[in-house]
Amino acid sequence: MVRAQLKQIFLCMGFEEMPTNNFVESSFWNFDALFQPQQHPARDSHDTFFLDAPSTTKRLPEDYVERVKQIHETGGYESRGYVYDWKREEANKNLLRTHTTAVSSRMLYQLAQKPFAPKKYFSIDRVFRNEAVDRTHLAEFHQIEGLVCDRGLTLCDLIGVLHDFFSHLGMTKLKFKPAYNPYTEPSMEIFSYHEGFKKWVEVGNSGMFRPEMLRPMGLPEDVQVIAWGLSLERPTMILYGIDNIRDLFGPKVDLGLIKKNSICRLGIN
Repeated sequence: MVRAQLKQIFLCMGFEEMPTNNFVESSFWNFDALFQPQQHPARDSHDTFFLDAPSTTKRLPEDYVERVKQIHETGGYESRGYVYDWKREEANKNLLRTHTTAVSSRMLYQLAQKPFAPKKYFSIDRVFRNEAVDRTHLAEFHQIEGLVCDRGLTLCDLIGVLHDFFSHLGMTKLKFKPAYNPYTEPSMEIFSYHEGFKKWVEVGNSGMFRPEMLRPMGLPEDVQVIAWGLSLERPTMILYGIDNIRDLFGPKVDLGLIKKNSICRLGIN
């Protein structure tokens, strides 16, 4: 129900849905294109599910790969880069996508290959992380992704969009905390107050995509992208007062909860 509700909210806000049918992604689109260094801890096997077969991809845009390699090794666009030897074999590795931002990177690259036009994109789909399962974490969960690509965007625009988005879900208690992300600067963690926990709970991350990510794609220098990624399960927990994520999704879910809740129907005009 919440997924359908969220999709309707995005559509009403003028967003287009991104194709998210590929659970398997290359490390290049999942990490490298996002200006995430190859020595980052998130790229280790204890955080990410890598594939045995097919273990690598053979289809990447070679000219773009070379620009990404350069920005990692020597920098550009007033950045020093990470100053290390970037390895193609690491970028070729296949994995179960750790975030739908891999889809966003593909969409922005495609957008950059045409005369620029502002876009609003969203997606709601599964992602996978090699995490210990507890009351607030699962190894497989759903991510809500949204981005706005336009000229002249600022952090104030991002905060305004997030308040607007969450207000449609009845969540008005939000606060933001400065954070670090390899591919956004500035970056913010998003918190919402959980009435069941009686405390603030992190529900997502947000920020402005870095020039080191956008310029190698070919997007104009005056174009900015504000973006955010949210767990579908955590806002649902807050909305319905559920204090254990395993009661909502997975093998321990209470089927009675499904039977007694109403079906969500969306009218199509």
